[in-house]
Amino acid sequence: MKRTVSKREATKKGTLVETVDDYLEPLPQAVRAVLEELRNVIKAAAPKADEVISYRIPTYKYHGPLVHFAAFTNHCSLIVVSEPTLRSFSNELKPYRTSGTTIQFSTERPLPAELVTRIVKARIKENELRAKKE
Repeated sequence: MKRTVSKREATKKGTLVETVDDYLEPLPQAVRAVLEELRNVIKAAAPKADEVISYRIPTYKYHGPLVHFAAFTNHCSLIVVSEPTLRSFSNELKPYRTSGTTIQFSTERPLPAELVTRIVKARIKENELRAKKE
């Protein structure tokens, strides 16, 4: 007998999720609201970026990976992809947990839109410079 996978399970397992809407839909309302706002900020900061699912999470690509975001049980993450870019914002990110290229935040303390915009624009510049060299 074939077991049916719920959409929530599918999101956790990374199956069936083909769009960012599919990824967001089964999340708890508070998490979904914060990530939808993050999505809007990213799209406004990077209007030429492609929105895809990669590594089973929402991803924005412009001359390569730009940023990703994800929901976890106890936090959300913005994955900046670039350690140098993340380090350049380290003073402003002190209220948040960071590791490698990842910023963790909660629904109670989401990342400020203005900060996300500057991070995304820094990543755009970084990717454009790399693309010119290739």
